[in-house]
Amino acid sequence: MNTTDDPILTTTAAARLLGVATSTVQTWMESGAIASWKTPGGHRRTRLSAIQGLLERSPGQPSATVGQAIEAALSPASPPLSSLSPLSAEFSPRRAPAYPAGRDEATRLVALSASGLVDTPPEARFDRIVRLAAQVTGSPIALVSLLTSTRQWFKARVGLDAQETPREWAFCSHAILGGEPFVVEDAAADPRFRDNPLVQGDPKIRFYAGVPLRDPEGQALGTLCVIDREPRKLRSAELQALIDLADIASEEVSKK
Repeated sequence: MNTTDDPILTTTAAARLLGVATSTVQTWMESGAIASWKTPGGHRRTRLSAIQGLLERSPGQPSATVGQAIEAALSPASPPLSSLSPLSAEFSPRRAPAYPAGRDEATRLVALSASGLVDTPPEARFDRIVRLAAQVTGSPIALVSLLTSTRQWFKARVGLDAQETPREWAFCSHAILGGEPFVVEDAAADPRFRDNPLVQGDPKIRFYAGVPLRDPEGQALGTLCVIDREPRKLRSAELQALIDLADIASEEVSKK
């Protein structure tokens, strides 16, 4: 089984999926209760199938029962992990996506699922960030965007009524691939975006600037982005302010 079918998880991602502390997962890994290995840097890693196995054996139960699932996992009578069901389609990578995707897309989607942020109610901590992003860059639209395999969902937004768009339309799919801010100064003149429904129709995007939002393990779960309906450039101070706000948003993304 390759990484696309069975992504590699950090201890933090595994802990979020199980609903327990990272230190607890580390203890279980060290004891052999969760199959794992160490990287050359000494960090523990496991596979999604191992964590799904524990969740499958105590479906719908609170995290307090996970310890019982651990004991069940050690029983010789336990079913093989390979028979377990996968994540939902929204958090599983597409075989041939109509958008750019990185080699670690499967692991990124698991991390996004583990964050528990998608489809959650609005929160003041993110709403403040998008308001500030719009203000400091002079942009009419600002978004905290999270990218599943099927859609771009907005955790926070200002200047835009839509709650989500298809993933295929997302400028942010390009933004999460690199380590630097992704800027499109005139989308109507850019062959990658000029036929995009968000350029041809509402909100008639012409300018876009997005900075990846990363979890503690470095996975890009989405972006903080600003949008304008006119071609433009960001001044260096505006771009730095957007980067700083994205760093703050990343810290908030990492909180439960």
